[in-house]
Order: sequence, then structure tokens, then C-alpha cells
Amino acid sequence: MSTPFSAADSALGYLYQVRLGLLWSLRRARAGTEFVVSLETLDDVTFESTGGTPEELLQAKHHRNREASLSNASGDLWKSLRVWFEGHASKQIPTGTALYLLTTGAAPPDSAASLLRSERRNVEKALQLLESVTQTSESETNAPAYKAFLAASNTARRTILDNVVVLDRAPGVLTIDDDLKAEVHWSAETKHLNAFLQRLEGWWLRRVIKQLAAGWQSAGILSAELEAEMSELREQFKQDNLPIDDDLLAFTLDDATHAAHDDYRFVHQLRLIDAGRKRVAAAIRDFYRAYEQRSRWLREDLLLVGDLSRYEGKLVEEWELVFEAAKDEIEATAAEVAKRKAARSVLAWAERATLAIRPGVTEPFIVRGSFHMLADEKPPRIGWHPDFHDRLAEILTPSGTVPPEDAGGGDAK
Repeated sequence: MSTPFSAADSALGYLYQVRLGLLWSLRRARAGTEFVVSLETLDDVTFESTGGTPEELLQAKHHRNREASLSNASGDLWKSLRVWFEGHASKQIPTGTALYLLTTGAAPPDSAASLLRSERRNVEKALQLLESVTQTSESETNAPAYKAFLAASNTARRTILDNVVVLDRAPGVLTIDDDLKAEVHWSAETKHLNAFLQRLEGWWLRRVIKQLAAGWQSAGILSAELEAEMSELREQFKQDNLPIDDDLLAFTLDDATHAAHDDYRFVHQLRLIDAGRKRVAAAIRDFYRAYEQRSRWLREDLLLVGDLSRYEGKLVEEWELVFEAAKDEIEATAAEVAKRKAARSVLAWAERATLAIRPGVTEPFIVRGSFHMLADEKPPRIGWHPDFHDRLAEILTPSGTVPPEDAGGGDAK
């Protein structure tokens, strides 16, 4: 439910700027142009040369609930003109800088805005219409823009308008996806474009936030940064690789997540062999990371259930060799302390194992977490203690201290 104080439209407008900044950056990068892009500096989106000269300024106007009209007295039009005319007057915007007004609204036929489109332009007539508005309009909202416009000489007005291009009826914040996909379609298989774009936009948003937080001290976002991220993502989306999400790489175990997993079977298995507190915490962290990452791969069709089954089969096979070798080194009647020591050696092997789910996936938490997921199944497919099946049966009493199978998290396959 919306209220008179809702900032939804403003928020959508800012998100629109962010997405447009990425779209236009991708287009420039595809053309092989080096640039620096920033948001909310000289304009909504500013493109500069690597030497710091503004080359393109973009004003973005987003409308959600109504068909906005870019009439001759439109607030969207005059707010943009004010930014550009005042920028020229202060010499922050050099002569010759391309000025774009991109809006989801529509320019009426024969309006000044319609005459400033890239096609069928008539800058002279548009100038006359705008000059007429400044003489007849009584809009107090537009008054500062009229003042800035009239403060420029006739020659300056014409020169500035020569560089203005109106792009109306632009796709909105929710429908810009097709344009973005068109720019990255060559980076991943068609069925994986959504997943690719989601990760690219996630990186872009974090980078924009960093740029905005730095304020005027920011040097902007370099085209080389975008190209490097695109290159990294392309590698991750190759057939012999899978993307590893940054939020999972950065995940640190918190008390709530630790407590939520405290009674899982794989944790009981670790306590059976006297694994240290930090070791248990690391196992919970890796279990959570691997479960989340594998679930995302499956949801996004980056990985098939059969792929996971084969991978888990390989893990179990390799574990069995190490597990049985460790058992061979101790007597069946060995003291409990010897059994737990042998078990910890098997665990140490699993923590160091480099059994990749695909050749390019080298992130260790996938292997470690997958082992713990196997140790969490009901019944567990692997374990550490030589007698882990019997010992778990003693611990997992009918009182239900361990979550039921569907809450164990080990079935992400």
C-alpha cells in the first residue's frame, strides 16, 4: 500500500539511472571506447574521456504510473535544460559535449522535444518554441530554468541545443532487460543470460555505490573495470566452469546461522571425533556456502541434478578409499582416542581435497561443504569416525534432537 510519503517513484528513478549507466557503458565498451563513467556528478550519468573531458551527459526521466508528456513546458524538459545551460555558464560542461534526455515519456508531435530527436531534427524551430515558452509560461517551477536559458546568448542557445538529443518512449526500469541482454548475448549461452546479467548487475550496483560514497573525490568507474568483470564472468560461464557468487565468498558465520545448524547430523559427526570449536564453525560456514551455491546453480539451470549426483558419487568413492585406509591402520579393538585421531585424519584429508565439480571450479568451500552435506544425509553417506553409523544411532535418539530429513539442507540436488 502506498502513502503520500512514499519514495517509490524516486527510488525507481535512481535505479533507472543505475541500469541505464550499465547499458550505455556496455554499448561504449562493445565499441572499444575507453571511458570513465560516473553517476550523479555533472549529470545523472556522465561519460568522460580517460583524460577527464566530459563527452556525453545523460538525463534520465522515469515515469511509472502515467504517460508523461514531454510538452514544450514540461518540467522534465526544462529541468534537463537548466542543468545543461547552467553547466555551460559555469564552464563545467564544455562546448561540444553530447547531451541526452532519455525518458519513458513521449514527445508530442511538433513539440520542441520531438524536433530534438536524432531523426527529423529541426533545432531552429525547437529553439523558437522554447524561447516562446519562456515568454508565455507562468510556471514557478520552471522559472529558474527559464532564467538560465535566457541568460545565454542566442548563439549559445543554438550551440547547446545542437548537442541535445531527446530519446523518448524509452523502456522503463523493468523492461530494460532485453536491451541489457542484447549487449551481453555473446557472453554466455542464451539459457544462462539471466544468471549472467544478474551477477553483472550485482557487481555494477556495488561499484556504483562505492563511486557515490566517494562523492566528488571519486575518479569514476573505468571502462577497464567493466571489461575485467565481463571477462571474469565469461570465464565462469564456460562449460568447464561455474560462477562463484561474491556474497558467498564474503559470507562470515554469524551466531544465528551457527545456532540454526547446531543440531545437524554433520555437526554431530564432528563432535563425535572431538573436532575443535573453530573447526566446527568453519564446517558450518562451508556447509551453508556450498548448499546456497549449489541451490543457485540448480535454480538457474547452470547445473543439472545428474551432474551433482555424479560429483557426489566421486566424492564418496574418494572418501571411501581414505576412510578404509585409516581404519586399516588401527585395530578393531583400538581405544576410542585412537579411533578419533584416525577420524580427524580423514576429516583433514577432506578439508584439503581438491575434487572439482568442474575443471574450472577451484573454490575450496564447494568441496568441503559438499562433504559435510554428504555427512548430513539420512542416513549419512560418509562419516569420519570408524563407527560413525553406530555412534550416530546412539546420539540421534527418538526425542528428536536432530532436524528431520527435509530440514537438514543436504538434499540440494
